[in-house]
Amino acid sequence: MNIGELARAAETKAETIRYYERIGLLPAPPRTAGNYRDYSAAHVSRLTFTRRARDLGFSIEQIRALLDLADQKEQSCEAVDAIAREHLADVKRKLADLSALRRELDSLIGQCRHGTVAECRILEALAPDARRACFHAARPSVSP
Repeated sequence: MNIGELARAAETKAETIRYYERIGLLPAPPRTAGNYRDYSAAHVSRLTFTRRARDLGFSIEQIRALLDLADQKEQSCEAVDAIAREHLADVKRKLADLSALRRELDSLIGQCRHGTVAECRILEALAPDARRACFHAARPSVSP
C-alpha cells in the first residue's frame, strides 16, 4: 500500500508517517520499481499502536521502548508495566498541578470586583513582585 493508503488505514497524516520513519519508530518500507514506499499490514499495526500511545500521552521515547518490548514476545511484561506506571505517575502529577491551577484561577476570578483595570486583582497577581509595587503606586487612593 502507498503512504496515502497507510495514512487512511491508521487515521494519521502522511507527514506524521514520514516523521516516524525518520526517527525510527516506523521501519522504512521496501520501495516499488517506481521508487514509491510499499507499506504492509505490519506498518499499519505499528503505526496504529504508535498513534494510540501518543493519544494516551506517552512520550516518543516511551513509545520507542514499548515497541522494542512488543517485538520481544517471550520477555516478561514487567518492563511494559514499569513504563505504564511511570506514565501514570506523570499523569497524576499533571492532574494535581492542574487542580492547583484551577483553584488559583477560581480564587483570582473570585476576587474580581468589576472595577477598573487599575484595581484589577487578576493583573496584580500576575505581575512580578517588583512590578506589584508599581501597580499599588499607580492605583488611585480611594477614600472611604
